[in-house]
Amino acid sequence: MLPAILPLLILNYNYSYFAAGLLVTAYQLTSSVTQPVIGWLSDTKGFFVHVSISLLIGAVFIGLIGIAHNYFIVMVFAILAALGHATFHPTALSIVSRLCNSENRARITSYFVVGGNLGFAVGPILAGIVVWWLGLPGLLLLIFPAMFMALTLKFVLSDTISKAYTERKKVEVSKIPDSINPFLILLSSSIFRAWAIYAVIAFLPTYLVTQGYDLVVASAIATLMLLAGVVGQIFGGYLSDRYGKKEFILLGQILTIPPFYVFFLTSGVVSIIALILFGFALWSTFSVPIAMSHELLPQNVGLASGLMLGLAIGIGGLGVAVNGIIADHYSLAVALSTIPIPIIISLFLMIVLPYPLKSLKRFSLSNFER
Repeated sequence: MLPAILPLLILNYNYSYFAAGLLVTAYQLTSSVTQPVIGWLSDTKGFFVHVSISLLIGAVFIGLIGIAHNYFIVMVFAILAALGHATFHPTALSIVSRLCNSENRARITSYFVVGGNLGFAVGPILAGIVVWWLGLPGLLLLIFPAMFMALTLKFVLSDTISKAYTERKKVEVSKIPDSINPFLILLSSSIFRAWAIYAVIAFLPTYLVTQGYDLVVASAIATLMLLAGVVGQIFGGYLSDRYGKKEFILLGQILTIPPFYVFFLTSGVVSIIALILFGFALWSTFSVPIAMSHELLPQNVGLASGLMLGLAIGIGGLGVAVNGIIADHYSLAVALSTIPIPIIISLFLMIVLPYPLKSLKRFSLSNFER
């Protein structure tokens, strides 16, 4: 919601663009750095914050930004909201991981990640509606759906599950397995993919406006691409469980590049369709590496989750600044045309990742039986 309310913060309180942007940066850095720490504490010390509490922390402090007038108080609220975000992912994904097995891990994980992506899509819309209706204090209204969801989570995730999670974590002696090097390669691949994803999100609407679309249409096209990505994630989870996670990621990343350049080199309906196919292919590989990370670090699922959804996305987001520098020195079109470069680097890292190929194994067994 923060990016959606920045214009009003700038207008009402005369924040500079730097000061306003610093709020988002503080939120992202706090969340990115804290998530792996929370995950490590969960794995090694049994540290546990119920997801309902995490949700409330984030919602309450985002809501309080609407009635805070002092910049430093707003900054503190943004950081505290980020801590709620940081405590959510490691705990929630640890629960998700325990509900999965080797045959459905990518699919179930994709459902969880899709929920988050839908939240990112709906959040700015909700914030925009209440702020348009009631001004910044209207953000307080968004605490109520969060309270309802928190109570629902408290009911659904019973104390029995929570206690079992806490006790298991306390008695386990967490040791990082020998697969730490493959995990680091997977993490690096995810960082470059996140770079490409956030560069597209950051600059695509502006680029479409420069190509003659009005802002509403440009935003609608970007939304269509993101919705295609949501569908792609669900397909990606299902297909990767069936045919192999590494195989699917390799194929998905290869298939992102042709439609991206078709989008650049064409116009009209063909260009929009190519962009939608690009979004479908790129986002289809988003949640699968998270499932893979749980298999590579089975005794450190919290740490793996914090690194994959915290640090990888945070560092990848910083790469967007590189595209911004290119746009300042050359043009926005040139900056966007370089987006396949981090995708190709991510693809190369996936190629060298020592992870079993499920389809190859099935093919070998089939030949052996013959």
